[in-house]
Amino acid sequence: MGNLIKPADYAAKVGISRQAVYAKIKKGILTSRNIGGKIFIVLDDKSAPASNDSNHISGKTSSKAGTTQHGINEAQQEKLLLAKDETITILRETITDLKETNKMITSTLRGEVELLKEAFGEMKMLYGLQLEHKAHNEEVDTTIEVDKVDTVEEQEEQQEQEEWLELSDFYALHNIKKKKKQKKIKEKLKKRLKKGDSRVDRFNGEILFLAGADFADILTKV
Repeated sequence: MGNLIKPADYAAKVGISRQAVYAKIKKGILTSRNIGGKIFIVLDDKSAPASNDSNHISGKTSSKAGTTQHGINEAQQEKLLLAKDETITILRETITDLKETNKMITSTLRGEVELLKEAFGEMKMLYGLQLEHKAHNEEVDTTIEVDKVDTVEEQEEQQEQEEWLELSDFYALHNIKKKKKQKKIKEKLKKRLKKGDSRVDRFNGEILFLAGADFADILTKV
């Protein structure tokens, strides 16, 4: 299965960040194994990192091995540059993903805000309709109450209005049965009518008398 190394140790040896190591694992550049819940990198000849200390000789550089004064040969330097380039690329991709995610979140929030605005508008409209309906009902109730008052007043007014009766009712009311007496009373009522007596009136040629009026002056002289 090859040698196993922790991602942190691999990053230290190669000179890249742990994020870059995990990005390589995710992309399949590095082979990894999960052992006991921990991630290990499987090393082979291709993926084995070059040691930073392999070319040090008493703190001096070797011109034959083609190393720099820090003990890193050109191949290792090239690997480090490539690793840094990969890290920069990964960071750029991460930033791009974050920007896209931010755009999606912003778009979603805007959509939610628009939905809230629409819901608020509908609630406001419904509330307005309820107020109008309530005001209309109150107006109808008021009209009904006014109509009731007017009806009662009309009834009271009709009751208060003077009631007029015919002569036959006058005779019956005062128990006058004799024809001669009825004739005399009729003549007296006619005379009262000519004099403008408010107790007597005429309608369709018939003499009417005011119900409830006092006719003692007429009855006593008959």
